[in-house]
Amino acid sequence: MKKALYILIPFLAAILFASCKNSETYAQQKDKEYKAIKSFLDREVVIRDEDGSVLCNVGKITPISEEQFLLQDSTTDLEKNEYVLFQNTGVYMQIVRKGTGEKLERGKTARVICRFIEFNILGDSIQLRNDVYFWHSSPDIMKISNNYGSFAANFDTESNGGGAMYNTYGSTSVPSGWLVPFSYIRIGRQESADEGIAKVRLIVPHTEGQTSATGNVYPCFYELTFQKMRD
Repeated sequence: MKKALYILIPFLAAILFASCKNSETYAQQKDKEYKAIKSFLDREVVIRDEDGSVLCNVGKITPISEEQFLLQDSTTDLEKNEYVLFQNTGVYMQIVRKGTGEKLERGKTARVICRFIEFNILGDSIQLRNDVYFWHSSPDIMKISNNYGSFAANFDTESNGGGAMYNTYGSTSVPSGWLVPFSYIRIGRQESADEGIAKVRLIVPHTEGQTSATGNVYPCFYELTFQKMRD
């Protein structure tokens, strides 16, 4: 039942936004998205499961510039709830953990397991998540390449059936916003109790999002973990 729910919700959201889209210009939709993101930054957001339990306490966000982010050794202060804004994409990022292991080297490719919560900011609701039992045996796996500083990735549909993103949105393309953290995080595996895999939080505008977000002009919040698969 939960499988059907998690796959059905994005399509219902798409229908809702499509109906609104018919009466709005693209400029109006972008303005609505901008205002939704600004409101999300300014209010005390708590994302809850369907049973009311807290999944992510987002809180009131403190945006910082890329310049400040780099001066802080490419970190975001968690106590201040900082998110860095990348002006060229409109993506906001908070690094909760940089992870263990090493960054993906230039010219190298890796397969990375992704666990996530996707929250539709405009719809103010959880849209999709793969951190539930149903998806444990078929997690979302991306094949990511570092093309000398520019990252590209696709979801693997062969080894595990494609995972939640492919099965929901029907595309192997990884949202561009998901690739932003890879310049700053490490993608090893957790080998001991005092280590933690990379964890980030993102605000992704429609231009950097998955196919439904792009087509229907809405932003999403993600909480994501990344872990390199064994060779």
